[in-house]
Amino acid sequence: MTVCVLVQSWQRQTPRCGRVSRSGETIYSCRDCVLDPTCVMCQDCFQYSIHSRHNFKKRVSNGGTACNCGEVDVWRSAPYCSQHAPTASDLGEPTRTSRWEKQWHEVPLPRQPEASVTGGSVTMNEPICLIDTGRDGRMSVQQGALQILEQIQQPVVVVAVVGLYRTGKSYLMNRLAGRQSGFALGSTIESKTKGIWMWCVPHPFKDGHTLVLLDTEGLGDVEKGDDKHDTWIFCLAVLLSSTLVYNSLGIIDNIALEKLQFVTELTEHIRVKSSDHSRNTELMRVFPSFVWTVRDFTLELELNGKPITSDEYLENSLKLKSGSTPEVERHNKVRQSLKEFFAVRRCFVMDRPASAAKMKRMEQLTDADLEPSFVQQAQQFCSYIHQQAQVKTMRGGRGLTGRMLGSLAETYVEAIRSGKVPCLESAVEALAKIQNGRAVAEALEFYWAKMTRKVQFPTETQEALSRVHTSAEKQAISIFIKASFNDQDYKHQQQLKASIEEKYGALCKRNVKESRKVCWSVIRRVFASLDHGLSNGSYMRPGGYRKFRSALDQGAQLYRSAKRKGVMSEEVLTEYLEEKHVVGQSVRAADQNLTDAQKKMEEENIRREEAEQQQRLLQQRTRMQEQALRDLEESNQENIRQLNRKMEEERHRNQKELQRVLSAKLQEQKELLERGFDRRAEDLEEEIKKLKRDKREAEKPKPEPSCWSEVKAGLKQAGKAVGKKVASWFGF
Repeated sequence: MTVCVLVQSWQRQTPRCGRVSRSGETIYSCRDCVLDPTCVMCQDCFQYSIHSRHNFKKRVSNGGTACNCGEVDVWRSAPYCSQHAPTASDLGEPTRTSRWEKQWHEVPLPRQPEASVTGGSVTMNEPICLIDTGRDGRMSVQQGALQILEQIQQPVVVVAVVGLYRTGKSYLMNRLAGRQSGFALGSTIESKTKGIWMWCVPHPFKDGHTLVLLDTEGLGDVEKGDDKHDTWIFCLAVLLSSTLVYNSLGIIDNIALEKLQFVTELTEHIRVKSSDHSRNTELMRVFPSFVWTVRDFTLELELNGKPITSDEYLENSLKLKSGSTPEVERHNKVRQSLKEFFAVRRCFVMDRPASAAKMKRMEQLTDADLEPSFVQQAQQFCSYIHQQAQVKTMRGGRGLTGRMLGSLAETYVEAIRSGKVPCLESAVEALAKIQNGRAVAEALEFYWAKMTRKVQFPTETQEALSRVHTSAEKQAISIFIKASFNDQDYKHQQQLKASIEEKYGALCKRNVKESRKVCWSVIRRVFASLDHGLSNGSYMRPGGYRKFRSALDQGAQLYRSAKRKGVMSEEVLTEYLEEKHVVGQSVRAADQNLTDAQKKMEEENIRREEAEQQQRLLQQRTRMQEQALRDLEESNQENIRQLNRKMEEERHRNQKELQRVLSAKLQEQKELLERGFDRRAEDLEEEIKKLKRDKREAEKPKPEPSCWSEVKAGLKQAGKAVGKKVASWFGF
């Protein structure tokens, strides 16, 4: 469906309500979905919309308030009720479904967890299943969760928790959400969480970000008895999160580490394409931070009689043993994998929260019912996650929104279902393919919707049309920039620019056409007496020329004083005066009261007036063309400004990513040397050199994309061609 067809359908079918309320009638407004706070729905439209499930308010109308159902520019989402949603046939596409119609019909009627939308973020009152595991063990991404992620246009910070079942993972997630309950807790030996569950809340510390919490199915469930399934759950948690929390009970010892054997299998279940770096380094660049929470911890944090931090406790537990015996290799395997894959490792130890009796009803307990030490430790954990967990990114610092996260989950799960190994590069390519074309369509759709809503043809000046265009284009570019992902060679952004330019040209042509209609209507009105006199021959007699000139001057004066003629006012007047020039010559020649000297003087006056009119016409044409050329230049500048901001954000994240990996490799090399692993330390040296080189390159500001430089240069060098194109918009 092209936007052109969509706009034409709105003009043709007008799927809007517009009903004006009477005094005393109830009207509704959805706090979650409106862009304009004055936007309302009448009672009928509200009852047949999805807004009845949102955060809405109702009030009594004083009368005269029009229903805004169907006015897409004042709604953030769901602008139609089911009665006014345009169908595919409305849009001239009988085999397809419009986006707005689909948005209504795909909303599941059975009860779903409530979610309110505000500013591109979503607040869910309770979790929902993101990835389900059926009875046959096959995974599937749930549409209800995807619909929620679809609405999140903000960057997402994704925190996933993994660990053995019945170890209190869900309780930690509830605390991160700032809620007493949400993710299912249990007091029996039965595993409560199945698959991967999701809870999206506004980030408590980072404005404009959404915190996505993922609670995973407990590993090692005896009823399930499927180690391969556990491995895929662990892999998905790693692939989808920016911070991975591993939760366990007791202490960190060999037994606890052996239960983390999934880490050693990551290279078998996650594929990366060959590059200049080692496979492990490539995985470390995209893998999340690793946080180990040790619950019901009973030891003193001491080493050799000196107090240590929980982070030092973890790192001491991960020390490698020297030697090459099977026992040593078995001891080092998980430890080495944790060091090689996770650049940032943190540990939090927590006391037992309460007595066994109390813990059977954890959802009902407040902090006052829990051990003060546990409350303090849990608060420290939450504070770290809230303040330090980063935006979910792909390689190179490319940040993800909620919508992208949903697509990523679908890509990975589909690979697993088809028996393949998820590939990071393939996921990036798939994500770009899905997101970028869609970003262009949505940005262009927004541009058209705003232009058709805001512009009243004809505009009085070209500048008036330009102001609306510039505002709409700026917002459209912003929509694209936020929604696009890894736009190679910026071809999709250039496609959007070219499409907007084409549509702007079409709007200019329409503005010219509408202006000409209005101008000729004014011409017929103000020159009616003149044309009547010419038709009945009243000017073809002695003294008729002065009457003709008087009527002509009076009509021109009335014409110029008329309002809202538009951009072609001088163009049409010039055409009319040129028509009357020949008639005026005949009238002047027939007027016997005029002497030859007077006729000659009149001819000079007419030539002077015609020159003045041509000057006014030229000035109007010049203003229009210069404004259009400024619009093209401003379009390039705005594209470059917004693209540079995004590139700078990605460059900054890429720098942090490289620094994180480099620091981890340097620390690993230091520890290897201290433990006598000289050969391994030497092997790391080349990798460290490459990372330092990449870091130096990442620190250099990126030059302006060459494609935009060429466009800018093209505007200056190809002045005639561009001027000709712009002139064609106005029919010059």
